[in-house]
Amino acid sequence: MYKIHCLNNISKEGLSVLSNDYTLTDDIKESDAVLVRSYNMHELDLKDHVIAVARAGAGVNNIPLDKYANQGIVVFNTPGANANAVKELTIAGMFLAARNLYPGMSWVKDNNQDPDIQKNMEKAKKAYAGTEILNKTIGIIGLGSIGIMLANTCAKMGMKVLGTKRNLETLKDLDFHHNVTLVKTKEEIYEKADYISINVPLNDHTKHLIDKKAFDQMKDGVIILNFARDKLVNDDDLEAAIKHGKVRAYVTDFPNQKTAQMEKVIAFPHLGASTEEAETNCAIMASTEISKFIETGAIKHSVNYPDIFVENKKTQYRYVILCKVKQKDHQAYTKEIISLFEDIEHVYQAYNDHYGVVIVDSNKEAITDLDQISFVTKVRVI
Repeated sequence: MYKIHCLNNISKEGLSVLSNDYTLTDDIKESDAVLVRSYNMHELDLKDHVIAVARAGAGVNNIPLDKYANQGIVVFNTPGANANAVKELTIAGMFLAARNLYPGMSWVKDNNQDPDIQKNMEKAKKAYAGTEILNKTIGIIGLGSIGIMLANTCAKMGMKVLGTKRNLETLKDLDFHHNVTLVKTKEEIYEKADYISINVPLNDHTKHLIDKKAFDQMKDGVIILNFARDKLVNDDDLEAAIKHGKVRAYVTDFPNQKTAQMEKVIAFPHLGASTEEAETNCAIMASTEISKFIETGAIKHSVNYPDIFVENKKTQYRYVILCKVKQKDHQAYTKEIISLFEDIEHVYQAYNDHYGVVIVDSNKEAITDLDQISFVTKVRVI
């Protein structure tokens, strides 16, 4: 019986995909795997018997990936499971900004006691006149699961769409709407877009991606849509851009103390994936990832170890061996591991720049303790 601990509330419908071989536990110290959404795990020390952590969502900034990898804990995320929910909220935010709906609604609320509100609003509404999105250009920086859906939906609504990502080659086989144009650089988007949506993960390369240099290249009155992470935008440069009319509105699902107080900011309390459907989809994917790994050794959507596909086990033993690698000669690691086996039926292997997975199917036990190999982080027998 495998024990699963949930650090946040996880959709019961999603958890229902787990078989009777799994049970939920309130005690993380006795868990074999952990499910998490937004809980900050950076100060959380997991026991060595923990096999996996699955984030019911795409972003993993709340999880210490290398720390857990060095313990032999595989971390998963659920890319695409909440993509439609985030896409829909992004579009809702775009409409709010385009039509000045938030300040207009605030006027109604502030004047709800006025007996002549119907007459007076005809004069007041001139201050909230907006624009239509038809034939406007939206630039999408980052064409992952969310960005692709956003691009095609905006195109179908009559917008011109410019999209870019670091490696455009990965998109060559995808079917985009004819109104979507792929461009090589984000600078092409800055120059032409009326709306700019940021859809990239936060890391050392993307922090403050949108700064003064970027704002200076944009059209006056641009609307920025940030439903990814707050630190993708330099707050001080944003404030200056709003003040000087470069940015007409900043719509974000990640407000912080500074942006929450700015004028012309429309902010939501991180609602992007907070739909019943998205929470269920993420929980189903996370539960499936963990159970597949526990039962077969297969890894899909890991963010620290490489993904690896395996066939059904046909031998008495399956060894799942996780490694930390320092050299590029990955075959040397595999060779040392398999030298400790007799009667090997099949070997699976996968490596990334820092970690590796070697799975050995054998009818005999290993002839020595694999845990004693210097580069091995964890060994599990299925």
